[in-house]
Amino acid sequence: MKKPKLPPQHPVQSDIQSNLSDIDQQHHSIIHSAGALAGTGIMGLSGGGVWVAGSDKPEKEEVRIGFIPLTDCASVVMASVLGFDKKYGIKIVPTKESSWASIRDKLINEELDAAHVLYGLLYGVQMGVSGAKKDMSVLMTLNNNGQAITLSRKLAEQGATDGAGLAKLMASEKREYTFAQTFPTGTHAMWLYYWLAAHGIHPMKEAKVTTIPPPQMVANMRVGNIDGYCAGEPWNHRAITDGIGITAATSQEIWNDHPEKVLGTTADFIHKYPHTARAVTAAVLEAGRWIDASLSNKAKMAETISDNAYVNTSVEVIRQRIMGRYQNGLGKVWDDSDHIKFFNDGAVNFPYLSDGMWFLTQHKRWGLLKTDPDYLAVAKSVNRIDIYKDAAAMAKVDVPKDEMRSSKLMDGTIWDGKNPADYAASFKIRAG
Repeated sequence: MKKPKLPPQHPVQSDIQSNLSDIDQQHHSIIHSAGALAGTGIMGLSGGGVWVAGSDKPEKEEVRIGFIPLTDCASVVMASVLGFDKKYGIKIVPTKESSWASIRDKLINEELDAAHVLYGLLYGVQMGVSGAKKDMSVLMTLNNNGQAITLSRKLAEQGATDGAGLAKLMASEKREYTFAQTFPTGTHAMWLYYWLAAHGIHPMKEAKVTTIPPPQMVANMRVGNIDGYCAGEPWNHRAITDGIGITAATSQEIWNDHPEKVLGTTADFIHKYPHTARAVTAAVLEAGRWIDASLSNKAKMAETISDNAYVNTSVEVIRQRIMGRYQNGLGKVWDDSDHIKFFNDGAVNFPYLSDGMWFLTQHKRWGLLKTDPDYLAVAKSVNRIDIYKDAAAMAKVDVPKDEMRSSKLMDGTIWDGKNPADYAASFKIRAG
């Protein structure tokens, strides 16, 4: 196979830099605490004390929320940094964790009260297919979009710069190809499998799939342990800036406005601390609204979460893609209007039943579930729409009328929550 000539590994994106010049001026004021924002008007939040006293008073005032170093942990972090938590009578303590398995275990063992967590992880625990079984709860969706599939530069040099190119290479150059996801029942595993299958590659039969924590993806690709991976930002853009990988697809290309991370907890936590659950949800909801409100806010968010205590990477690696300014590492640069969203007038955050059900259909598709569950009943028990609606009222956020939504995925299939068993069985490439 003729190898295409690729551009230099570190292309200068002068147009991106010029677009960001106005935001650059803010970088001298990295936010380390809410006190740094006292003069901006943001700290006026604590005046609304209606939700912190009387019958609405949170039962548990300090709430430990686990997170993985990813861009989409931002609303949890900013709820704490900006003091949105204080408005609702709680103190959020963001707790950095090493892996999704650690998040799972600490939620189950009650070392964490809640977490920034993979949607599919919670459903996997609920169904007992994630190495543990416990009743779990989704309080809200934290973000839509903002993940990607990265292929190694070595593959790109052999023509695999997208799904079609990868399928062609794998058919002509026979060897074991290894791809990584971040947790077996999680979102990244499902995006990776869906994308491979849509290009005719069976992820279980024609590839080796391994699990690696997001911050370790780049290092594993650098030493040649993996050919590609699906993970959240900033680890896809980091592979480009380090010159070792290219972006083959964004997750919004797989499913535009897909559900991604959620604010998750156990059913036991909500049973014991319902007012606390509402307060946490409202605080994080407000933080998401603040992030999406302006480019300036997004720049401040990038400064904050780039700190060693959070994502521990450069501001630049984070901020380009949160502004929707993408490059693929091959010279292509584009503005993506469907980049990561934290609020989008509240459309992001509603825990649609159909979103939860979709992960169950994919777990069934790939053999993680051996039989069809009662898809709707499971989603109704996990997705706590009642808690979310109360929190949205507290934060003055509108909620949709319908608890289901319809979406079109990359292969043209429509998912609307109807006939989930038939949908799960409809894919030509699946387990078995």
